[in-house]
This record gives sequence, C-alpha cells and structure tokens, in this order.
Amino acid sequence: MIPPAIPLNKVNRSVVVGSEPTRGARFIPALFISGDAPFVNKSSQGIDVGEFLSGEDGSGNPSAGATQLVARSGPGPQPRVTSGKALLSFLPKLALIVACVLLCGAPALFGQDYRKEVCPRPAAGSEVRDPESLQSANGVLKVSFTYRDFRDAHGSMRYCYLYKDGSESPTLRLKPGDLLILSLKNELTLPVAGGAAAGNGMRMAVSGPCASGIMTASSTNLHFHGISAPPVCHQDDVLKTVIQPGDRPFEYRFRVPADEPPGLYWYHPHVHGFTKPQVAGGASGALIVEGIERANRELAGLPERVFVIRDQDLLNPQAKPLRTSAVPPIVLHDAEGDILNTGTGTGKPAMDLSINFVPVPFPDYTPAVIAVKPLERQLWRVLNASALTYLDLQVLANGVPQPLGVVSLDGVPIDENGMAANRILWESHVAMPPAGRVEFILKGLPLGTKASLVTRSVDTGPAGENDPTRPLATITVNPDAPGDERKLAANSQPLAPESAVWLGNVKPVRERHLYFSEKPQDPTNPNRPTEFYITVEAQTPRVFDPVATAPNIIVHQGDVEDWVIENRSPELHAFHIHQIRFMLLQWNGVPVDERFLRDTVNVAYWDGKSQQYPSVKLRMDFRDPNAVGMFVYHCHLLDHEDGGMMGTILVEPAEKK
Repeated sequence: MIPPAIPLNKVNRSVVVGSEPTRGARFIPALFISGDAPFVNKSSQGIDVGEFLSGEDGSGNPSAGATQLVARSGPGPQPRVTSGKALLSFLPKLALIVACVLLCGAPALFGQDYRKEVCPRPAAGSEVRDPESLQSANGVLKVSFTYRDFRDAHGSMRYCYLYKDGSESPTLRLKPGDLLILSLKNELTLPVAGGAAAGNGMRMAVSGPCASGIMTASSTNLHFHGISAPPVCHQDDVLKTVIQPGDRPFEYRFRVPADEPPGLYWYHPHVHGFTKPQVAGGASGALIVEGIERANRELAGLPERVFVIRDQDLLNPQAKPLRTSAVPPIVLHDAEGDILNTGTGTGKPAMDLSINFVPVPFPDYTPAVIAVKPLERQLWRVLNASALTYLDLQVLANGVPQPLGVVSLDGVPIDENGMAANRILWESHVAMPPAGRVEFILKGLPLGTKASLVTRSVDTGPAGENDPTRPLATITVNPDAPGDERKLAANSQPLAPESAVWLGNVKPVRERHLYFSEKPQDPTNPNRPTEFYITVEAQTPRVFDPVATAPNIIVHQGDVEDWVIENRSPELHAFHIHQIRFMLLQWNGVPVDERFLRDTVNVAYWDGKSQQYPSVKLRMDFRDPNAVGMFVYHCHLLDHEDGGMMGTILVEPAEKK
C-alpha cells in the first residue's frame, strides 16, 4: 500500500469567514507527508501556494512568494553577486534563463509545471481528511471561489473550486436563516472552438439578465442542490445563468430559510450539455445546514465526519480485472463510451471512485484510510457526488456487516416533521443514487478490529453502467487517530415541530404521469449517441431544449400533487427535482411506509418483457413560496441529463380564493 499522504497542517481546518486565518492555519495543498519524508513540489518551495495561485497575500497585496519564484527555487539563502567579474560570468547564464522563460515558459525553468498545484489530488492509499469548513459568522457566510481546470498526466480534465487559502471545494456551513454571499470567478481554460468538445452539449445562445454569451464547455454556473432557494437570477437559477471565462465575478446571494431542515446538501455546476464532465472532474462540494443534533438528541456531542464520494474517468482504462476464481465478464460499451453493466457484480467499472479526492482506482482498488478512535461513535455525513455511479454502502468489521444508524436522507431528518423525534433506522447497508445523501451513526469499533467501507454492486440494467463491488477505505482503529474532527453541540434547544401539515396527510389536487425513455439517435450506427427523454403522459417525447420558453408542467404555489413516474428503458434512472421535496408513496405499485422526504429517488429498469413498467408514486410538495418560478426536473445520471432527460416546471403564485 502507498504510505498515507496527509496535509502538513493538522490543526482543526475550520475557517470562520470574516476573519483572516492565521499563518499557522493556512492549508497548503502542495505539501504532503508520505512516509517519513515530506514531498515538496519544487514550484512551491519558499512560497505559499495559496498566495501564488491568487497572486496576493492574505492582506490583498501582491504576493512576495510569487516574486521570489525565480529568485530561488527552495528555502535557504539567496545567491549573492559579489563582483563585476562574477556578474559578467553570470550574464550568459542569465540570458539563457531569460530565453528559456520566453521560449519554453517558466515551468521548463524548474523542470516542473506549477499548474500542477491547480486542482491537486492526494495519492491512492492516503488518509481521508475532512474538507476545509467555511463557517458563517453573525448570520452571514461570505466566500469567493475561483473555478479552474487542469488536464492531468493521464489526459483527464480536473475541475475545482478554490478558496483564497488554496483549499479545494470546502464545505459551506450555515445555520437556518443565515445569508450566503458567494462570488464565483470562472477561470476555465477549455477552448470554446468546436462547441461540444466536452460533454453532450451544443453551443447554445441563452438570454436573460444572468446570461453571458453562448453556452459552451467553458461556461459554468452553480446549483445549490436540495436548498429551498428561489429559482431566480443570483439565487438558484440554472436555466438562464451562464458565467463565462473573463466575466466579472458572479455573485450568488440568498438566505437559507428559517425552517430549512438541518442536514447535508451540496453545490455543483449545472450547465446543460456540459454538467457531466465538470462534475466527473471534481466540481462539487458539501453544504451543511447546521443543527441536526436539535432534530435528534441521540446525536448530541458526537464527532462528525464529512465524506464526499466522487467518480472520475478510469485511471487505468486498458487494465483488466485482477484474477479471481471466476471468469472475468466481457467488457462492452454503450454509445456514450461508458462500460455496460455485466450483471455479475464484478468486472471493470464504468468510472473510478474517490473519497474526499483520495482515488481508489481500478483494478487493484488501493483503499483510502479512515482513522477512528476505539469505541468512538461518530456521525458520518456521506454525499454521493458522482456523475454516473450508484453506491450501496456497507461497513464491514472482521468481515461482518455493521448496523448503520440512519438519521437523515437527502438533508432531511427522518422524523416526520418533528413528530417522531430521535428516530434512527438501523440498516446493514445504504443504497445511494447519484446526488443522494445519507447521514448515519457509526457504532464504536473495538481496538484490533479489521474494518472497511465498501460499496456493493448495483444492478443498473442491461443498458446501465457497470457499478461492481469494490472497497473504498480501510477503517483503522487507533487511539492516536487525529482528534481534529468537529463535534456536534452537546447541549442545544430541540427543534420545534413543523407548523405545516405533514405531507403524507395532505390530499393531492391532481395526479400526473411521466415516464423515462431513450432511443439511439441513429439505430443503424451504434457509435451515435443515445437520446434521453423524460415525458409527461400525452406529450411527445423530446430532448430538453434549453432555449424553449414554454414549461412542460404548470402548477400553483400551495398545490400538492401525486406523480407516477415510469421507467420504459432498460437501465436504472434517478429522478430529481429542484427547489422542492417529495414523499415516496409506492414502489412498483406497492405502498411503502416512508415517513420522510427525499429530492432524488431511483426508478427501476424495465426488463423488456413485463406487462407493467417499473414505477414510483411520489407526493410532490409545492407549498413553499420559494418554489415560485421556473425550474427543472431530470435524471441525475448526468450523461442522461446532458443527453436531454430533463423537463421544466413553472410554479405560478398561489391562486386567489
């Protein structure tokens, strides 16, 4: 196993925004410990990488480190020129250096490209550290991100949100009622010529007060997934908001509703046609609405961990699975180039996985390392930020599945609007579609336990991507495990029950029927992409049109509806809707007793023979005034969303009675 690589700075990496962090608390992503000796990238010696990337120091002045980059390539005294003769002897060397910088660029001077400090990634086998946390102060969280990309040595494109201290994709922490002010500067370097060089998108002109030019692979925006923010410009609009490289920083500004459920949410780009490559490249981060211990007293005082599981292009796409007793299945690809489901729970995956950016690459799956103290109960907050990959998480201790105490799904405590306080669902494994979130209690593990976090195989259907069983992390039980994890408040006032009527007790005003379907763009050419549809019954299947102005569905604020969503395709789909939540009522026509809310749900695949299509029945809640406006619903497998499996809904103001 590769020795763990951990940041040099081991202090509690939490920044209260509004106050400048001290020098000792700055996180420098270029510096890692591997074994006993520190590895220091030559380009970062003698400088603060966070300052170098921004060109400024913590006070906003030009970075001294940047000016010292050519003067010295590492710590130690500066070279001195003591005589005219020495100066003359140095001039040819100086001319050579200048010529090299002009002709070859500064990276060649040092034998290293300092752009490698953009979107850094730990090594396989590294210890998993929680993302940096940015905490609101005095009711406000004000933060500025730079959005950048970088093509790594394997040809994969990385994307990242960089904070001013160099930390990547930090966790945003707010309380109900807090104001978020987020400035986003797009510094992507992808060429726009050719339009859809990445993703399934096309160059498309969009118009509106938040639109800037043509939607291309270098365009971006932000979606605050699960948060009940209005779908309007500068808040949570994804239809008309387009931020281009070279634009001025774009400001998002909204207030978290005072009654927003405390839990795990997330942020990611949502530019139609180009969402998948950006998210698969790492463009995502967690957002936490604080106070879950107020909804469930069993959580008071527990240490918490935040784990963001992402997928990415295969690091070793030509490798074959490691030998097992079984014959490895044949590798087949769909029209989008993704590896098809083998139906065996084994074989080459469609995508590699990472946990907090620590990669777990095929075929050897070197696991990341999660260190815990003996017998310490923890709250694990897990986000599936994958573009395509389904997860089925399980913790094994000495080979035995451990009970996971689920307390929240999709950011919402499972307490039936506070009427069933302190509820815990103990499960042996937890399935998570792309975009799903789960928060659960990990029971304390005794010293000497051999434990691991794994994802079990998911049957995505004959046309679905292959998501086999694989490890994610080795869980080491160690009395000396880092104790810098955050802890939930030990004493806090319980949340008052919601004043609104529980969604399950509201009579719907109507029932609608929708369905997923897909077809090859050209049935005679298997290399042509697939067209993906989500269609309202009685409407004609069409791929999503981002310039269309007429919505697929119109409702009124205050309505509650039942939606039946069928899957008429041979692969699994994950239904998601922006701005609102829903309650699962039926699975394939069978009533279920789920007394909690979701924003994303699986719809099983059709086997091509059954008389009835697989379906879910959902109770959709349009009572929140923040839902007024136009927004989208779609499949959260981002290849499918980019390929057209998305529709629009207009929530009009409540009808006057």
